[in-house]
Amino acid sequence: MQVTETNTDGLKREFKIVIPAQQVQSQVDDRLRELSGQVKLPGFRPGKVPLSLLKQRYEQSVKGEVLERAVHDGSHKLMNEHNIRPAGLPKVEIVKFEDGGDLEFSVALEVIPEITPMDFKTVSLEKVTVDVPESEVTESLERIAKRQRQSAPVENDRPAEKGDVVVIDFLGRIDGVEFAGGKAEGQYLELGSSMFIPGFEDQLIGAKKGDKKVVKVQFPADYGNAELAGKEAEFETTVNEVREMKDVPVDDELAKSLGLDNLDALKKSAREQIEKEYGSIARARTKRKLLDVLADKHDFELPEGLVEAEFSAIWQQIENDMKNDRLEAEDKGKSEEQLKAEYRDIAKRRVKLGLLLSEVGRINNIQVPNEDLTRAVIAEARRYPGQEKQVIDYFQKTPEALNQLRAPIYEDKVIDFILDLAQLSERKVSPADFAREEEEAAKSA
Repeated sequence: MQVTETNTDGLKREFKIVIPAQQVQSQVDDRLRELSGQVKLPGFRPGKVPLSLLKQRYEQSVKGEVLERAVHDGSHKLMNEHNIRPAGLPKVEIVKFEDGGDLEFSVALEVIPEITPMDFKTVSLEKVTVDVPESEVTESLERIAKRQRQSAPVENDRPAEKGDVVVIDFLGRIDGVEFAGGKAEGQYLELGSSMFIPGFEDQLIGAKKGDKKVVKVQFPADYGNAELAGKEAEFETTVNEVREMKDVPVDDELAKSLGLDNLDALKKSAREQIEKEYGSIARARTKRKLLDVLADKHDFELPEGLVEAEFSAIWQQIENDMKNDRLEAEDKGKSEEQLKAEYRDIAKRRVKLGLLLSEVGRINNIQVPNEDLTRAVIAEARRYPGQEKQVIDYFQKTPEALNQLRAPIYEDKVIDFILDLAQLSERKVSPADFAREEEEAAKSA
């Protein structure tokens, strides 16, 4: 195989690869000999079909197969022998191939730029931790107890109040015609929960067991079912029962009902969960600041193909948002040229940080353990109750999908590696200050 570099322009490379005709024909003959043991032709025993007859019948199809394999293997060999790290898929084009002649093809690609990571020990960042007060733990316990409440029939047959549960039958009509999904029997509905169409629950406050009411409502304009959106409806409603919610005390019995030993264990679990939630948000804040530093401190040429692919993905989403009037407030009123310029800068930043983090991971041999990937697959499967096996099978059979799960895990491990080297100062804040700082950070972003 003869390799000639024909063009070098920044990160762009082009090569001409020539594979001698004799080598191509040799591969064709080898493949035909393999077929001789597989094909069955009348008058010949398996493995005894003459090569000349095989050539007559199968040479053209075998040549196509050999050609495809030769181009693939030649491109792969080019990358290995010339230590090329492509940024994206190479563009391969057959230049010349005739019977009895050499195979000549070109390979055009962009390469990963040379990246020299900064000394991460010089990075100074602030790590915020939230000092969780006892009052917030208490509030969490009260919310837990509220979720465990049970309903019981009201005493003295009193009218339904906000917060009560009514058990109802209903039949909905639009312009006198029943519609799909507008009928139910024995439906439990907590008044004030906003679970039904706006206005429905309010009209049942004051109802008593056995009451029949016609509830008139209008479906919201943005209702999920387009056939019902914005339309007025009437529901013939029968109140079968009025039930009140019974408070559950925050005590050892509540803890035991949740699988814990006692109230102290429940308090500890609640505090740990709150701290974990704050910690996750705080880590995201530290990560944002770190990425800002990394983007500012590194400057290298970016592969145009990667930038264009990233921008295309972003712009497709922006076009969808414009079409559905979902543009962010700060983007409304800007021209398409302005938006494209801003989002192209975002694409460049993403590509720069992606390449940098990838290079840091490569240099330091950072890997994603199989157990981490397995946990990610299981977590994804749990999002689809009843279909867990199909989801797991899908990831096992689809390497591209598995790589999409691996990517964020890999990025987090690289970020953790950098943060371990950086100089981190710690500052404790109250939940109120933490929320205020997050709001300010969101506005500035």
